[in-house]
Amino acid sequence: MKNLAKFLLFVLLVSAGISLLYDYRLKHGGLNLPSGRKPEKYTLAANASVDPTQVPSLEALNRERRALVRSVLPSVVAIKTSTRVGIRREYGLDQFFFGNRRRSRSPQEETLVQNALGSGVIVTNEGHIITNTHVVTDGEGNQVDQIEVQLSDGRSKKARLIGADSQADLAVLKIDDPNVKPLKLADSDTVQPGDFVLAIGNPFGLQETVTDGIISWKGQPNSTDFRGDLLQTNAAINPGNSGGPLVNLRGEVVGINEQILSRSGGSEGIGFAIPSNNVRSVLEGVLKHGRVIRGYLGIQSRALRSGQQDATTNEGVVVDDVMPGSPAAQAKLQPGDVIHKFDGRDVQNISTLRKMVGQTELDKNVDLEVVRDGKPLRVTTQIKEQPQDYQTSSVLPRRAPSQPQQPGEEEADGGPLASIHVGDLTPEMAGQLDLPSNVQGVLVTGVDRDSGVGELQKGDVIEEINQQPVTSVSDYNKIADSIDPSQPQVLSVCRHRSRSFLVLRPR
Repeated sequence: MKNLAKFLLFVLLVSAGISLLYDYRLKHGGLNLPSGRKPEKYTLAANASVDPTQVPSLEALNRERRALVRSVLPSVVAIKTSTRVGIRREYGLDQFFFGNRRRSRSPQEETLVQNALGSGVIVTNEGHIITNTHVVTDGEGNQVDQIEVQLSDGRSKKARLIGADSQADLAVLKIDDPNVKPLKLADSDTVQPGDFVLAIGNPFGLQETVTDGIISWKGQPNSTDFRGDLLQTNAAINPGNSGGPLVNLRGEVVGINEQILSRSGGSEGIGFAIPSNNVRSVLEGVLKHGRVIRGYLGIQSRALRSGQQDATTNEGVVVDDVMPGSPAAQAKLQPGDVIHKFDGRDVQNISTLRKMVGQTELDKNVDLEVVRDGKPLRVTTQIKEQPQDYQTSSVLPRRAPSQPQQPGEEEADGGPLASIHVGDLTPEMAGQLDLPSNVQGVLVTGVDRDSGVGELQKGDVIEEINQQPVTSVSDYNKIADSIDPSQPQVLSVCRHRSRSFLVLRPR
């Protein structure tokens, strides 16, 4: 006992000594300063290096930009969704603990809550909010369990999904708040490359983030690449910006930010927004009719390629297939026909034709000017409403699909996709990879060495090829086998919780 008491007394004395030494050093120059060191003399700069009166234009620009941001922030919201997902797990712990002795495994049902972030913008006095469909629905197009909207003043509101259109990737929400401040939808037809824009949203959960840039590119009548009708901007857009507004100098919404082209998964200065005129069409359709009413022609089609144009023009759309009972069938269109004019307007590509047809009044009789076997022909048809389950497509003629390499895993027949191995994406795998609840596509199971597509990684999910949805390995192969291997291919890829474009170029 005496030895123990002595030991405790020794510990107390040592502790007291250390404490006294610490206090002394702290009072005499700090712990890191040598003893006897005097404080350094310093003088901070008192004046700015540039007199504001010398840069009045920049000062005015600063004030105006601040005023613009202040005016639009109250209309931009952050969106958080929650979805309960049931997952069946098989627990294999018995084999781990009991060596080679096998014991029966009993599957267990677990419920996981998956959260996702996005952005939105208030567009009506009644509290209607526009966002992307992929922000508020799961991979099967079903509404998420809960949608919560956070306003710029910090208040949170439960939101209702009024309607969504997966084809346009736009959804309409509503909150109950009499004091909302909506933003006006601009006329996106007047937008031009070079116009100043702001992108505002909730990237990575950082609410009210503002980035600026210009309209980098706008779809032109002769455009045939994957951008279609989208507005391209160099304003930084990142995961979480989806559904937020692209705003012009007048505080009007010119587009809804949707996706990016990126090798890293983050902003690389190439973002895309859905034009506000498309947004207005979807908004009015959902609010007036409960759905978007579109006209349809009923063809599978593709643009003319080099060497296929007729003697007078390289514009037009080739008919690959005609849907039975459709307006195209009524007009007796045939595979191989080239559509040059729709209702008196020139048809430059698939995108412009789809837009013309979709905006045509239902039951209206329209004339089509086509070329069949090198001879001009005029036919008439009546535009009908697009069926609910109708999926537009713009694929090249299909070849025989490639054979599977092994069960559950296949590869494309040629071109830049030939070195990519894919398999079906299961709910269990999606949970393990921490993918968004709405992800739907095929899982990359491997990429051949020296393939030139090193940006793609095992575990990535390919959701689209050239804007064509991919929901299974079978879909993937049908699309991959129908493309032109000498042309670049654009993949929509989901990696963890980030979505981006990936361009594969032929080697």
